[in-house]
Amino acid sequence: MSRYTGPRARVSRRLGTNIWGTKGENKVLEKRPYPPGEHGRTRRRGNVSEYLLQLQEKQKARFTYGLTERQFRNIFKEANRRDGVTGLNMLRYLELRLDNVVYRGGWGATRPQARQLVSHGHINVNGRRVNIPSYRLRKGDVVELREKSRNIVVVRWNMDVLDRATVAWIDREDEGHRVIVRDLPMREHIDTPVREQMIVELYSK
Repeated sequence: MSRYTGPRARVSRRLGTNIWGTKGENKVLEKRPYPPGEHGRTRRRGNVSEYLLQLQEKQKARFTYGLTERQFRNIFKEANRRDGVTGLNMLRYLELRLDNVVYRGGWGATRPQARQLVSHGHINVNGRRVNIPSYRLRKGDVVELREKSRNIVVVRWNMDVLDRATVAWIDREDEGHRVIVRDLPMREHIDTPVREQMIVELYSK
């Protein structure tokens, strides 16, 4: 199963950042800004091992994009085989997943919600319905909400109320119902709070 279905705030507290981007996680992090568990308050943070830091960065990325360990490792292996900087390649592959682009397009409030929109068949890619969240988009691909899906209450609320800013590497058209992958995302366009070099070091051991 690709989706994490356990308590989200617990993961966010353990990793020290809002993983899924919900208000509930923000409230919990403000109220209890320490790791979960019986010894969360008293856990020493001074002597943190390098391995732990690397593992936490990997977990941040994995939970943020909703991947299993095997999926994430496979993406790293492919990124490592390609020319260029491995860390940037890896983040690009994660950003170019269809569920992430649906999230970036403002149709889903969170990536899990965007994943559900894809899985339920509400999204077209280049005119054909695609229901695979991990489908990797390419430069020039056109992603759009299906005609019958544009009036879904949740989607309308996300588009009208959240009004998420469009990232630099995609363009919105048709009143926000269509997005085009204009270019490959550069590092400065990816706001995911992870240090990808630490993930590369972790998997390179």
